[in-house]
Amino acid sequence: MLTESFVASIRTVERQAQATATKDIGIHLHDFQPIPSLKTSFKKSTTQPNCLAVSATHVFAAQADKSVIHVYNRDRGNQEAVVPFQENITCLALAGQYHGAGTLVLGTQGGRLILWELATGRQISTSQSHLQPVTCLAVDPTFNFILSGSADSNLQLWSLPSLLSFSQPSQNDPSQPLPFSPLKTLTNHRAAINAVLFAHIPGQTSFAVSAANDQTCVVWDYINGTVLHTYLLSDNPICLALDPADRAAYTGFADGSIQFINFYKPNHPLHGLFDPSQQATPTQPPPSDRWHLPGSSSSPAYSLQVSYDSTTLLSGHGDGKVYTWNIAKGIYSAQLADFTLPVTNLLMLPPTGFPTTQTPNLKLQNVVKPRYESSHNVNAGSNGDSTIPINYNFTAQLLSTLPLLDTPPGVSDLDTALTHPSFPDFMLEEGIAELTAMNNRSSGHLDPDDNNNETNSLRTENKNLKIQLDDALRRQREAIAEVLEYDQQSLRRKEEESVKRARKKRRRIRKMEMEERRRKVVMGEVVETGRENGAEGAEEEMDDDLSSDTDELSSD
Repeated sequence: MLTESFVASIRTVERQAQATATKDIGIHLHDFQPIPSLKTSFKKSTTQPNCLAVSATHVFAAQADKSVIHVYNRDRGNQEAVVPFQENITCLALAGQYHGAGTLVLGTQGGRLILWELATGRQISTSQSHLQPVTCLAVDPTFNFILSGSADSNLQLWSLPSLLSFSQPSQNDPSQPLPFSPLKTLTNHRAAINAVLFAHIPGQTSFAVSAANDQTCVVWDYINGTVLHTYLLSDNPICLALDPADRAAYTGFADGSIQFINFYKPNHPLHGLFDPSQQATPTQPPPSDRWHLPGSSSSPAYSLQVSYDSTTLLSGHGDGKVYTWNIAKGIYSAQLADFTLPVTNLLMLPPTGFPTTQTPNLKLQNVVKPRYESSHNVNAGSNGDSTIPINYNFTAQLLSTLPLLDTPPGVSDLDTALTHPSFPDFMLEEGIAELTAMNNRSSGHLDPDDNNNETNSLRTENKNLKIQLDDALRRQREAIAEVLEYDQQSLRRKEEESVKRARKKRRRIRKMEMEERRRKVVMGEVVETGRENGAEGAEEEMDDDLSSDTDELSSD
């Protein structure tokens, strides 16, 4: 049965009288379907919007107006760590697989980004790229790009692999971008940006959406840095959500209403975002696409999420309530939960209960706290040095069985290396080539004849290594054959012992029956001669069969 849940976090506005059961509770894990119910709660947390991230094993909450992140362990149901930083954390996002060990991306009050590798403790910090605090972050589905929005009205596009790489471009090469700098700056908004999201479906038609206090919602072609379309709203949007199929966007306003933005135009052959004739003209959604709460309710909508089947919209409001909206009808549906204090963040978790579910490869049991001495040094990698530090350790639990030696297509080089008897050929060749290149750079010796000699020497050494590998594989096969032969001999011995035990048991039974027969003769009781003779003949025949089985096993 399909089960869908969400995580909600609240912000403590002031000291208020609360029930004992809900006192100090700041994060709630709540089931949405099939039956809405509170599942788990975590205490001592207060978060601003865009300050919550969730993985399969942990919950990360940046505390309001503090330079601290609370880490909660979902398996144990408690707070695992309190991680301090050097400046206030204003937003965060998780980069990586939901079931894996990813990287936590943090936005700071000073306009910088901090990347924290959760399984290694490595911390990378960028320079001050934004002029004002970073207000929102988003990571694309391929985990290659980061978008950061700021109160300075700018969006900046970052390359996640470049930020995490140990090799950085030289600062003396003008053709290369500066290390730890954004790829592009997207400038179209005129006020602080409140939310930014990537489309769920990657590819050439992928896009990003941002909402700002200039009463606009802008759709971007973030690869080229151009605007696909601008939507003019009737109020400043506070939060943003995307349809799982990227067909529409939803924004929340201060009066608690929801604005539906349809990317598809009725009876139009092209996607509205990619129609060249429509891109230059801003669009204002019709008033009928703005949904209102019933009665006089007007609590601000701080967070939005869409269900997996795209039929229900969830909204978290300033009065602590979580409401549901019927997307098909465009109306308010019901109150789902009441957490008393403002619900600043809602995050929908991946649904569970599918008939076929892939087992994750690894699990992050505990996060590794950031090592501040490994923070970004502006001189690191200036010469293209890609050496991995000796204290760089990856800590996680492997869950799946490692593949066999004959790995199918698509298996990663890491899996191949882990299961190989020694070292794969490609690793040996790459290692030898890297060592040779390092020696040439250090010595400055680039004579072509020497290079040819070294190449021939490397080829000879590589050939010898391949011979050694073949010999190792041969010895491995011989050892496996010996183990199989030993197992077969052990099985034959066990069968022989079983046959002998059966013969001894049959003889004991026959001896007891003969003694019973003699006793009856002495006592003058009637003895069934025919039956005894028949039974005795059958027993002798069975003994002969057992004896023949033993002889056959011995002959094998």
